[in-house]
Amino acid sequence: MKLDAVYGLHAVTTLLQRSPDQVTEIWVQKGRVDQRMQRVLDEAQRLGLDVREADKGLLNQKADGNHQGVIAFRKPLQGVSERNLPDVLDRIAGPAFILILDGVTDPHNLGACLRTADAAGVHLVIAPKDKSAPLNATVAKVACGAAEVVPYVQVTNLARTMTELQERGIWLVGTAGEATTSVYQQDLKGPLALVMGAEGAGMRRLTREHCDHLINIPMAGEVSSVNVSVATGICLFEAVRQRLAL
Repeated sequence: MKLDAVYGLHAVTTLLQRSPDQVTEIWVQKGRVDQRMQRVLDEAQRLGLDVREADKGLLNQKADGNHQGVIAFRKPLQGVSERNLPDVLDRIAGPAFILILDGVTDPHNLGACLRTADAAGVHLVIAPKDKSAPLNATVAKVACGAAEVVPYVQVTNLARTMTELQERGIWLVGTAGEATTSVYQQDLKGPLALVMGAEGAGMRRLTREHCDHLINIPMAGEVSSVNVSVATGICLFEAVRQRLAL
């Protein structure tokens, strides 16, 4: 089994706290001694994990980014199986709060969206199996632990899944540049699935047609759009603001 590498002090610390059973071993940079690293070592020792010292060059080969002197090797991330989606929906307590990502293929963007979804209290993230980023080590690194706790399911037919959500009384609100209602004008309280499209292309036609409402993010400057993870954060936390005001 090919293991994923999770690197960086914060990402590794969060992984040890949230999913220690998924970690097989930890590599640390030889000669690095400081408080933050010691906390990682103490936690690894408490969990009974193997810790291996390695030189910086070897760590550079294993990590696709700034490892800060530590890499945890973990079993590959597993999303929620599509067949278990009804059970996940049944377990949601209170009004559903769901994020749908249509065509987000960049793992950095997916990781950032999962991190924001976790912070906003989203119950579930849904994406189509085609033209979507899979869960991988890059997603885990960017998500800073959210990839382990936010349910992520990739579905074969997104339009059909959206219809099933509507049948459960969940309103689908999609983002589109041509929408005439802004995110700040739309009612985002109650059972909600927020639908975000890919950067540039936006939502696919069929996805857009299945939305109950379309909203835009008002842009005051010269640029016409923002990164999908930024847009997701804006919309999710406007929904949070409205829901907390109840």
